[in-house]
Amino acid sequence: MEIKCIITDDEPLARKGIKGYIEKTDFLCLTGECENAIELNNLLKKDTVDVIFLDVEMPGLTGMEFLASVENLPKIIIVSAYEQYALKGYELNVFDYLLKPVSYQRFLKSVNKLHAAIEKEEKNNKADYIFIKVNKKTKKMMLKDILFIESMENYVQVHTAVSKEMVYCTLKMIWESLPPEKFIQIHRCYIVNVEHIQAIEGSRLEVGSHVLPISRSIKDSIYSKFITGNFITRSKNDQ
Repeated sequence: MEIKCIITDDEPLARKGIKGYIEKTDFLCLTGECENAIELNNLLKKDTVDVIFLDVEMPGLTGMEFLASVENLPKIIIVSAYEQYALKGYELNVFDYLLKPVSYQRFLKSVNKLHAAIEKEEKNNKADYIFIKVNKKTKKMMLKDILFIESMENYVQVHTAVSKEMVYCTLKMIWESLPPEKFIQIHRCYIVNVEHIQAIEGSRLEVGSHVLPISRSIKDSIYSKFITGNFITRSKNDQ
């Protein structure tokens, strides 16, 4: 994952230092640098970025004034020689506050935390649907409606409660587009929506009105991942 950055600081040496740190960090990409809030605003109109390294004390509109006046900003990491603005910065929802002179160790700690936060947001914002090619039509399929997916050589059949859709792709191809926390491959021929699992008996699994085979190697995984924490049984004291 690449994180796009802008540096905004009226001190050339300060910009040079942060620029050097960005170039040393493989997942960061510098898309622009500027001296003041007006130039920053113009850069934001041209490109989408993930984080701004922002100085507080700038000529004209200060960093804090800029933060208070602009909505829908990317993540902000303040880089300042003045620690008295830290509280106000966090009130304005800045991601981190770095005091000059900034060591690379401190910089790296901040951007690693940023990387984890953006990665988590992207995971949480994953679409709850997929698009499949049915005949000559591209069709939107809600994940919650899928009961299971069945392999049929060079095709897969997507089963819902009310339909069966034949798609020209392999089971592996469609598996790679599904969230692993919601779907599980129970057999070389079947992928199942966990929400629709109704019962397990021996090497068979009930999904809706369908009974599907479970591979011997995957049975323990199904129990440990989806059932164990929610399993209710009688205790010895109740017997």
